[in-house]
Amino acid sequence: MFALYLREVRLGVRAGGGALTGVLFFLAVVAVIPFGVGPDLDLLARIGPAVLWIGALLASLLGLERLFQADREDGSLDMLLIADGRHMLALSVFVKCLAHWTANVLPLVAVAPLLGLFMNVPPVGLAAATLTLLIGTPAITFIGAVGAALVVALPRGGLLVSVLILPLSIPVLIFGVAASRGAVAEPDPFLPPFLILTALTLFFAVIGPAAAALALRNAD
Repeated sequence: MFALYLREVRLGVRAGGGALTGVLFFLAVVAVIPFGVGPDLDLLARIGPAVLWIGALLASLLGLERLFQADREDGSLDMLLIADGRHMLALSVFVKCLAHWTANVLPLVAVAPLLGLFMNVPPVGLAAATLTLLIGTPAITFIGAVGAALVVALPRGGLLVSVLILPLSIPVLIFGVAASRGAVAEPDPFLPPFLILTALTLFFAVIGPAAAALALRNAD
């Protein structure tokens, strides 16, 4: 499994443009908000964590439709379906999700503190937003694996993946924003929504790969 993880990370990096495209899209979303709401620094600071989360969520959707497409095209997916048992296939999907998150989503988390400066978010808020993104964005990838598996046989399923994933990602977004705001907005709490966010990630880490493996087996 570790060899599969390293292989998928290398392929994700060599594919070129995936992480950079996500970062640029993230930057575009965050950069246009101050032009829309005006120069009110207090307002920008209040909505900053939510903007970071929305931008990261949308940027995380980019490229998810390709999670299994390359394997289908070169025959690797068929080999996985033949060689692996039901539980092993789910484990392989889990590893592929982790590799995709490392290569394409982790850079978004890394640049979030810098982009938060555009929103006048205080240092404590930047730290909280970055931590919640680090914990919460894997859940989006695990959810996305289900959508990617459902449309793997479709030639152009990118938009459909986003439509399928967004409603399921709303709880992650809600508790990610709530925890980020709780770190800077008294008396809103930080720990309860953060723990719920962690629980959601663990839940989808189990359910997502299992559901994606089932969808892959029935894709044809």
